Amino acid sequence: MSEERINLFNLKSERIRMLHFTWFAFFISFYVWFNMAPLMGSIREVMNLDMQQVKVLMILNVALTIPSRIAVGMLVDKVGPRVMFSILLFVSGILCIIFSMMDTFERLAMMRFLLAFVGAGFVIGIRMIGEWFPHKQVGLAEGIYGGWGNFGSAGAALTIPTVAVLLTGIGGEENNWRYAIAVSGMVAIVYSFIYFTVARDTPRGSTYFKPNKTGAMEVTSPGDFILYLVMNIPLYLALAVLTWKLSPLNLGLLTELWTNVIYTMLVVIYLYQTYHVYRINKEVFTTPVPEIHRYHFKQVAMLNLAYFCTFGSELAVVSMLPLFFFDIFKESGMTQVMAGLVAASYAFVNLIARPFGGFFSDTFGRKKALIILLGGLSLGYFLMSLIGSSWWIPLAVVVTMFCSFFVMAGEGAVFSMVPLIKRRMTGQIAGMTGAYGNVGAVIYLTTLSFVSNETFFLVIGASALVVMVFIAFFLDEPKGQMAEVLPDGTVQMIDVG
Repeated sequence: MSEERINLFNLKSERIRMLHFTWFAFFISFYVWFNMAPLMGSIREVMNLDMQQVKVLMILNVALTIPSRIAVGMLVDKVGPRVMFSILLFVSGILCIIFSMMDTFERLAMMRFLLAFVGAGFVIGIRMIGEWFPHKQVGLAEGIYGGWGNFGSAGAALTIPTVAVLLTGIGGEENNWRYAIAVSGMVAIVYSFIYFTVARDTPRGSTYFKPNKTGAMEVTSPGDFILYLVMNIPLYLALAVLTWKLSPLNLGLLTELWTNVIYTMLVVIYLYQTYHVYRINKEVFTTPVPEIHRYHFKQVAMLNLAYFCTFGSELAVVSMLPLFFFDIFKESGMTQVMAGLVAASYAFVNLIARPFGGFFSDTFGRKKALIILLGGLSLGYFLMSLIGSSWWIPLAVVVTMFCSFFVMAGEGAVFSMVPLIKRRMTGQIAGMTGAYGNVGAVIYLTTLSFVSNETFFLVIGASALVVMVFIAFFLDEPKGQMAEVLPDGTVQMIDVG
């Protein structure tokens, strides 16, 4: 593939067409994932929910994405992104329609938990774009994919309330939110067939590298083996936190028996996964991996932490922002539709910020980009913590967009580096990194259930500063080439820097 500039209007180029088909698949997955937030005011009123129940729905909306991103990351490396994206859109469309039919909080909660599966769509496209673009363009290409796809949350905030109003004549004011959500699910189902028809996993003549082993990520040293086990722990802790939040000690949605059963299952699953990690990587303790095939797992760990702060905060803030603005400015006459439009300003900058983060990383270096962008993220959330009812609404929008620019640009910088660590494991690395984004969302949203909105924003900013220091000390710039083994056993070198 040539290394000319990316021309998004050159539809004669197959890789440009693939980029457009794939970011739109991601857009739809995000639209479905966040179709609840802009309608939460109506759902809260019609279903007679209290604020704790609303916050539970927000947390459940990101919970299942943690294990599903890990699982989908492994599957996409094995079966390819074309099949996986098509399946994900079809299944999530069905779940979305079922969610719209639920008539009790418990049923809403269960279906929202299952629908969080759609959030795994992101890692599928990361592998697809990594296959189609060279290393000097992959940051920008991944940024366009992620930024334009992430705009699905803003698209939902901008359009879902209006769609609900337009459908009032069919089901009345009490049911218009149901019809609006069901329509988004139907769109996902239709596009799943379109994507399956038009997509291809690799350019013609290219090899789709698959992991040598499945069940866990491969590591290349004993130290990396230990770090891998340590970095798996927060994935389970986040689910344990969610379980605790739903336990009799808090909301009482789960019984004490089921709470203890889930805790036990999480421990058993972690131990089972640890066994698989050892089974797949036990050779590293007896036979040194040749230098040409090594990679440093600390690179994955640092990207996990960076995504914890960037995408984790985005998920948490997108989930609460429409209601945040509605409650703050309702005395000024703000309606639910207006609150959705104002909140959409946070995700709107995805269109340029995430591609900018990828381009910035391509041009000035992966490490430097992350340090700068995490610093800006921290400042942005400090400013958001100051927003109050006395503010001029346009100023609140400006501050929100300033903050979100660094958040989304940071996400672009993270995933500009993911495909450069180990090509055949890009899906797994993207899955784990993406899952850490959801870990961040669960932790931040759980924090929100205990603190004020102002403190919530400050906690995010402080955590970003801590991660920035870790990045400065431990992240290495990708250099040289990575080695991948072809099906016939020969080794192919791939440029990464």
